[in-house]
Amino acid sequence: MLGTLQIATIARYTLLEALRTRLPALVAVALAALLAASFFVETISITEAARLQTGFYAAGARLAAVFIAGLYVLVSITREFNDKGLDLALSFDLPRAYYILGKLAGFIAIGALIAVVAALPVAWLASPVAALQWGGSLALELAIVVALALFCIVTFNQLTPAASFVAGFYLLARALTAVRLMSANPIAGADSPSHEVIRLLIEAVAFVTPALDVWTQTAWLVNERASLAALTELIWQSAIYVALLAAATMFDFHRKNF
Repeated sequence: MLGTLQIATIARYTLLEALRTRLPALVAVALAALLAASFFVETISITEAARLQTGFYAAGARLAAVFIAGLYVLVSITREFNDKGLDLALSFDLPRAYYILGKLAGFIAIGALIAVVAALPVAWLASPVAALQWGGSLALELAIVVALALFCIVTFNQLTPAASFVAGFYLLARALTAVRLMSANPIAGADSPSHEVIRLLIEAVAFVTPALDVWTQTAWLVNERASLAALTELIWQSAIYVALLAAATMFDFHRKNF
């Protein structure tokens, strides 16, 4: 009971800290700019203007949400390292695992709020049901991103390498399906030993990396909605990846000396 209260307290103050910074204003400005740009796209479109507008906003809002949420986690933890706030927190009777779980819960809540704000224009551009599916999937995607960002900043202890790893991992995860297709169907040299080694290496990477192109699909807004089975699978995959990243973060955080 005490552990749950400590985790909830850390999560609450993490959320309050985000709300009292310029993060809400940054999210609002970024999404407002994308919405305004989507109206410009609609005006210059010759055919299917509404579909192009929705697709442009959805794709831009997704990338903006990932960038803002991931960068905020990195900057927030880096600031705690530099300001010795972490040392103060750990000086109390607080297990390190509770600190990580509390921070992660707070960051996931921040990501969920960003997803809700990003999905509001989608409810008007597409439909409320499609916006609910898209926004829920975005919240799951942001949960993976913030868990990864927390793991990277705890592991590297520096902003630049942590941000580079998060960006590289996200780009790889978004392109993973295309990379697997290209490795399975090469133009030439399909029977060579080097191609087989590369294919096995790519499959090994795909086994431990989420194919994030499946999450938060723009096609759900402009074509057909996502199926219940697909959304359920995304929930389970997101929970597994977040749990694995949280466990890795707690392990690495426990062995550090502060």
